[in-house]
Amino acid sequence: MASKYDLTPRIAPNLDRHLVFPLLEFLQERGLYHEEDILKAKIELLNHTNMVDYAMDIHKSLYHSDDVPQDMIDRRAEVVGRLKALEDGAAPLIGFLQNPNAVQELRADKQYNLQMLNDRYQIGPEQIDALYDYAKFQFECGNYSGAADYLYQYRALCTNNDKSLSALWGKLAAEVLMQNWDIALEELNRLKEIIDSKNFSSPLNQVQSRIWLMHWSLFIFFNHDNGRTQIIDLFNQDKYLNAIQTNAPHLLRYLATAFIVNKRRRPQFKEFIKVIQQEQYSHEDPITEFLACIYVNYDFDGAQKKMRECEEVILNDPFLGKRIEEGNFTTVPLRDEFLENARLFIFETYCRIHQRIDMGVLADKLNLNYEEAERWIVNLIRTSKVEAKIDSKLGTIVMEPNYTNVYEQLIDHTKALSARTYKIVHQLLENAPGQTAR
Repeated sequence: MASKYDLTPRIAPNLDRHLVFPLLEFLQERGLYHEEDILKAKIELLNHTNMVDYAMDIHKSLYHSDDVPQDMIDRRAEVVGRLKALEDGAAPLIGFLQNPNAVQELRADKQYNLQMLNDRYQIGPEQIDALYDYAKFQFECGNYSGAADYLYQYRALCTNNDKSLSALWGKLAAEVLMQNWDIALEELNRLKEIIDSKNFSSPLNQVQSRIWLMHWSLFIFFNHDNGRTQIIDLFNQDKYLNAIQTNAPHLLRYLATAFIVNKRRRPQFKEFIKVIQQEQYSHEDPITEFLACIYVNYDFDGAQKKMRECEEVILNDPFLGKRIEEGNFTTVPLRDEFLENARLFIFETYCRIHQRIDMGVLADKLNLNYEEAERWIVNLIRTSKVEAKIDSKLGTIVMEPNYTNVYEQLIDHTKALSARTYKIVHQLLENAPGQTAR
């Protein structure tokens, strides 16, 4: 079952080759596939990069021999020679950038900088393009730190929008691979702003860019302190959610997980359940099916079974199943949070449709034994707004009715209608052609 729900084959085509390596490392550690298959996949990826030494090491591990093919040796010599040529081409600009006194002459005005570099240092467009080529080659060699620095400096001088955008993608990948999550998030937001505002040659290209961005963002959102909130902010936007439903429904796993573990129950959750309902017959994933069982089908036995599958899925997902070593113990915080909140989802929904609940039945629904369930529910009643009492003699939970005032319902519906009307009017005004003021 573990490999059945592995999303790596769907995610990998939307990533830079270098970003696939951490996923393969995780799968190798978890033992989801044969070791030989993982090593062969790594070599296949490395054949399209300049990380020849790494490819040689993996070849030795795969075939249990210190000998490597002659084409690898030839390829290494070619890479070294090409690297030296690119370094020579970019040397004048690199020398300038390494001189603190010279760098102080740069200003925010790109045109001034280009003229100044040309007049004083004989550095022109050719040397600036050479810096881009050198930075890209450094990235392909696995020198992510050097590549990130050079790509940043290149973007400060570049006037070619397409190359500048390409450099930003490269900078984002480099920061992710170095696990600089704060900087990576800044680059992600810059990239999003450009994608949302850029005039693409076709809407399909813009949709594809959004899909790439969301796939790359998974590294950041499940490592950054505030990532589980920010993934909702990004993925749940109409334009991005439409892209997911159209071309990448597997990403619903990560948005669903973020909603489940996010303790601030957002208003967007109700709208997201509608998406789950729309996709439940066209996309199969235990985490989205878990939500469908509770909020669409009210199938609590099904939810119980899916919760067990979800635990296995999270453990074996490269983004969700990362383990943290703490002393002699290994913990999976996200899995623990998920199970706790999943039980809460089941409990809240089950209690809304039953007035008196048998403790044993509820314990079964929550995947707990009777004593664990009783302690869990007592603690929940104490620490939350759940209006319920436990009848220890009968072994039942009695829900206290909490009827919403009819006037409060009317006010809530009016507010919701007003918000929807405002949104529709705003969209109409955005799409309407300019009109002459009267």
